[in-house]
Amino acid sequence: MMTRLEDLAAQVDEAALTAQAIPQLTEALPGLTVEQAYQIQALSVARRVARGERRIGVKMGLTSRAKMIQVGVDEVVWGRLTDKMLLEEGGTLSRSRFVHPRIEPEIVFLMKKPLVGTVTALEAMAAVEAIAPAMEVIDSRYMNFKFALPDVIADNSSSSGLVIGPWCSPQLDISNLGMVMSVNGRPTQIGSSAAILGHPVRSLVAAARMVAQGDEALSAGDIVMAGGATAAHALSVGDAVRLEVQTLGSAAIAVVE
Repeated sequence: MMTRLEDLAAQVDEAALTAQAIPQLTEALPGLTVEQAYQIQALSVARRVARGERRIGVKMGLTSRAKMIQVGVDEVVWGRLTDKMLLEEGGTLSRSRFVHPRIEPEIVFLMKKPLVGTVTALEAMAAVEAIAPAMEVIDSRYMNFKFALPDVIADNSSSSGLVIGPWCSPQLDISNLGMVMSVNGRPTQIGSSAAILGHPVRSLVAAARMVAQGDEALSAGDIVMAGGATAAHALSVGDAVRLEVQTLGSAAIAVVE
C-alpha cells in the first residue's frame, strides 16, 4: 500500500508543479481514508523539500461554516506551508501557476516557542510572537473542482500561496475583528474573525493537536494560517485584491498572467 500512496503523492506533486488538473484520487481508490490522505500529503510535501523548499509552518482549512458549505465537507483539515508558497505583500501572483486559484481572508500566527499536543487557548496564545492579517491562495488540482475530503487533504488541503500583512502584538483582541476583502476596489467578501471556529485561537489549538497526530510539532518561527473567515473568491488575471482587517491593517496582491 505504501508504494501506492507514494505513487499518488507523485501525481499530486506533479499536478501542483505543472498546474495541470488530475482526476480525483478517490475515483481510482474509493476506499482512501483520511489517515492515508495525510500520508500522501506528507509524502508529496517531502518531494518539495527534497527539491530545496523549506517548511515554514502549517495552514488550517475548512475552519468556517462558509468554507465547509462551499466545498461540501464538515471537518477541519490542515496542510503544510513552504517558503516557495510565500507571495510578496503588495506584489503579484501569476495566474498561470495555478489550476483553479481562489483567495480568502485569514488571520496568521507567528510562533515564538514550540506548541504541541493538547493545549488550552491560554497556552496557545502564550506561544505566539505576533499576529497579522493574511490571505491564502487555495488551489484544488482536481478536474472540474470536484473532490471528496481525502482528495482535499492529499492535495495539501488545497494550500498554494499566502500573503502576509504587518505583524502586530499578540495582545490585541482578535475575537471579533471586521474583515473586508475587496477585488478591484469592490468589496467581495465581508466577514469577521469570529467566523474562524468562533475565535481564531481555537484554530491554533486545533493545529497543535492535529499536527502532533502527524508526528510533527509547531516550532518557534513557524507561521500558522488560521483558516478562511469567508468563502473564497475565484481569481482572474487583472484582479487587484486587498484585505482590510480591523485593528490589524491590510494585505494586498495583484493577479497577472
